[in-house]
Amino acid sequence: MTRIIVALDFTDLNQAFECVETLSPAHCKLKVNNSLFTRGGPEFVRRLVDLNFDVFLDLKFYDIPNTVAQACAAAADLGVWMLNVHALGGLMMLRAAREALNPYGKKAPCLMAVTALTSYHEAEWTSLGFKKGIEDSVLSLAQLAYDAELDGVVCSAAEAALLRQRFGTSFCLVTPGIRLPEDAKDDQQRVLTPEMALASGSDYLVMGRSITRSSDPSALLMRLNAELSKQRTDEQNTDRSL
Repeated sequence: MTRIIVALDFTDLNQAFECVETLSPAHCKLKVNNSLFTRGGPEFVRRLVDLNFDVFLDLKFYDIPNTVAQACAAAADLGVWMLNVHALGGLMMLRAAREALNPYGKKAPCLMAVTALTSYHEAEWTSLGFKKGIEDSVLSLAQLAYDAELDGVVCSAAEAALLRQRFGTSFCLVTPGIRLPEDAKDDQQRVLTPEMALASGSDYLVMGRSITRSSDPSALLMRLNAELSKQRTDEQNTDRSL
């Protein structure tokens, strides 16, 4: 099973599909953000699903409970593998999102809550009026998601170890802001390498430019999958020996 989600951070649909044509569903999952969805709409997502890719619809729904519930059901109808809402919407909104997906049974997408964007740094976060720092805020927002019975949260890998300790192994952690050691941070602040993120407890690693700007995305993905699989096996063997 691949743990890598490739973020299709393109502003041009043709460029996005050119990238997708170099990838395989066996090697990665795909993430569609607000920009690409606004340009391509539901049909773009359906095309990716028809190509057998697991699609993470990253639209961060945040509205009154009824509107978010309707949006989640609409996303589920597209056949996506994962979708997200914003934890700042509160417990009622999160529960409405959960209830909207219950009728889909085993075909329901994974429902994730966004905590704090990885573009935030500590000073900017507190300047927004939050009394708690980023780490404590993420923990509180994740608790809301857990209480609402969501599948997990989207968070920085920097907070993954803390969340894994608090919520256990069944609570899914998706971590954007993953960079290779040689990459620039770009607009991200709280970033880790794939190996560091996996060791911290991340389940899925969101990687964009590191993959999409590579000269050979397919070869890079195969190498990363092999390295992460070996790392996971080594960690499991170490745990059994303790």
